[in-house]
Amino acid sequence: MKIASVVVDVPTKQTDKSYDYLIPEKWQDVIQPGMRVIVPFGPRNIQGFVTGIKVESEIKQLREIIEPMDIEPVLNRELLELGDWLTDKTLCFKIFAYQAMLPAALKAKYEKKVRLAAGVEPEQLPVQLRGYFETGQMLDWTMALEHNIVPLLQREAAAGLLEVIYLVKDKVRKKQVKFVKPVVSPEEIKKELEGLPANAEKQKQILRFFLDHNQPIELKQLTAELKVSSAVVKALASKQLVAEFDMEIYRDPFEHRSFERTIPLPLTNAQTTAIKPILTAIEKNEHEVFLLYGVTGSGKTEIYLQSIQEVIDKGKEAIVLVPEISLTPQMVNRFKGRFGDLVAVLHSGLSAGEKYDEWRKIQRKEVKVAVGARSAIFAPFENIGIIIIDEEHETSYKQEDMPRYHARDVAIRRAQTNNCPVVLGSATPSLESFARAQKNVYHLLTLPTRMNNQPLPAVEIIDMREELRAGNRSMFSRKLFELLQDRIAKKQQTVLFLNKRGHSSFVMCRDCGYVVNCPNCDISLTYHRAGVQMKCHYCGYETIVPKVCPECSSEYIRYFGTGTQKVEDELGKILPEARVIRMDVDTTGRKGAHERLLKEFQEGKADILLGTQMIAKGLDFPNITLVGVLSADTMLHLPDFRSSEKTFQLLTQVSGRAGRHQLPGEVIIQTYTPEHYSIELAGHQDFDQFYQREMLVRRMHHYPPFYYLSLITVSHEQLLTVVSATEKITNYVRSQLSNEAVILGPAVSPIARINNRYRYQCLIKYKREPNLTRTLKTILDQYQKEAKNGLLVSVDVNPFILM
Repeated sequence: MKIASVVVDVPTKQTDKSYDYLIPEKWQDVIQPGMRVIVPFGPRNIQGFVTGIKVESEIKQLREIIEPMDIEPVLNRELLELGDWLTDKTLCFKIFAYQAMLPAALKAKYEKKVRLAAGVEPEQLPVQLRGYFETGQMLDWTMALEHNIVPLLQREAAAGLLEVIYLVKDKVRKKQVKFVKPVVSPEEIKKELEGLPANAEKQKQILRFFLDHNQPIELKQLTAELKVSSAVVKALASKQLVAEFDMEIYRDPFEHRSFERTIPLPLTNAQTTAIKPILTAIEKNEHEVFLLYGVTGSGKTEIYLQSIQEVIDKGKEAIVLVPEISLTPQMVNRFKGRFGDLVAVLHSGLSAGEKYDEWRKIQRKEVKVAVGARSAIFAPFENIGIIIIDEEHETSYKQEDMPRYHARDVAIRRAQTNNCPVVLGSATPSLESFARAQKNVYHLLTLPTRMNNQPLPAVEIIDMREELRAGNRSMFSRKLFELLQDRIAKKQQTVLFLNKRGHSSFVMCRDCGYVVNCPNCDISLTYHRAGVQMKCHYCGYETIVPKVCPECSSEYIRYFGTGTQKVEDELGKILPEARVIRMDVDTTGRKGAHERLLKEFQEGKADILLGTQMIAKGLDFPNITLVGVLSADTMLHLPDFRSSEKTFQLLTQVSGRAGRHQLPGEVIIQTYTPEHYSIELAGHQDFDQFYQREMLVRRMHHYPPFYYLSLITVSHEQLLTVVSATEKITNYVRSQLSNEAVILGPAVSPIARINNRYRYQCLIKYKREPNLTRTLKTILDQYQKEAKNGLLVSVDVNPFILM
């Protein structure tokens, strides 16, 4: 008798543990840890994950598993253990941890089918299975259950002859293509050719083709090559000479692109010094965390590529994380160019189907390298040789909802399990990582100069207050305007960077100062010119812009702030001859738009690339000689202790786009606070000086990296309920922690109300609090019971956004 421990898909505190279920006789050898199963739970049947198999249970009356959902485990041993670790570290439910590791397609409603693996003939199967798989048929899972052949199927799947596929209803359809293959011997084809009448020329053509090519061919290709219609194929199929069948082909997001193969470049002395310790760690199978700190354009990517080559040569696998979608087109080119089909790419620009196909390539060990955004850290590899996180300072590596993990922590955990190195790369490392490198917790590697010894671009900081005093009311300083004209005349390219999205930030009355706010959230509405609407970026509320002020009826109600659309309009007025490509959330919403726009810019179809955050990183175009930052200080005024750090990083990254090749670069930073150290030091690209200054501020105010943080947020529709609950929680935390810990609260959250729910918070700053995790768990357990009354309590350990 075998018993399975199952974590069920009911995300509540009371059910956050494994339940024992009997494995029915017929599934005894089928069910393994890491598979999903359907189990009875209370009155309903739900999905769960098998976490282990045992032979006895303390529970007397066990219910039985209804059926397995997989033929092979979707989570390997390591990922199951990682799930336990995530649950513990981020205080989330186990079921959330497991689900975060799977592609969306496996979470949808789907039908399951079994089919022959590529290149397998039905004759290779045991006799009792052959009938199910003739001429490319697929077997329905429900039928497999009824006919009791799952153990057989599983045995053949383990031998690589069969595979299970998920046809996701509405969400992901496997990409099926019609193929044709000969089903008789060449001798019989010859005999048939002789017997065909003279007017059956088209049929003869097809038969002659199959005499020379005795393998399946796509129907579309066959009809195109021989210029025959599909009716001719059907006629031959009815004579049982050929068979038509459907075959799945992977959705390849890059099928219409050929990647030029690249060869490893000779390394500079600095690169050789930096890569040596990484190669040693790979060679010795040692876990070590390296911080590769190199100025923009110093050749970090080449170090990644050559380290990965070493790992592949050892027969191991590599995971490479890059921030968000912005880095993928160029990054994909670099990785596919070097490693060809050994690369799977996972990022948010792919459809659910494409993501699922890429995930399956990894699971089936068809690839050796996974390149992707945050969630690619869960790639189901089993023999990892290196994990690389590029631009490690990026905040997008932290997930903001359950499980609230940071990809860097998960990477280090997986690398410890696999005894392999982690490489964190950045021109502007996060203060936490740099501080760890200073203390030798991480091994610091530096690339102090650019690849071709090109100087870093000259940076000039322009005080926009002076421009106003001189009567310049435009959003372009006089210097930037002159340089823009100069670059257009020289046919060189410019990048203009704006630190936000939307057309203008908010709508305000110039007479009485009234600002139009969201009725459900305490935040001003953002103006979007498309459809002349105002939208709330938190709850989605939309309304039209008022003609007169609702408070004082004045007609002087205008929008303030600048957005990308507004800059584009202004450029059209002052530089009508300039060709502008705008990249922001609105223009890159459609699939592939991102890549198309960057390609057009690369091909020189525009003079100016105008954009938000997404153009700040990773772009490498030879003709960019000018970078203009229009609003350097938008971030400085946010209630976030990392705002100076983020401003410095962003300005340094953007400046790094200029003059990366033969032509020298210039950078203009426009700001209203030129004296702020983050702006001043970004102008000199002086990270070390910035690190010293910022560390003083952090130490003084008890912030990371000197202290850890945990944030408890409480929300409810009634203000008094929130206040009293937060007060109770804060008092309880104070009673449980030492006097070393700094506990701030109860305080109103910076955005006091979202979606008609009031928000309060308690911030804990601490160094060593062995009791903290238990305290936070107790709070969550206690308030989970109150969720029925609409009170929500969430905990973010090491939060990145304090809003």
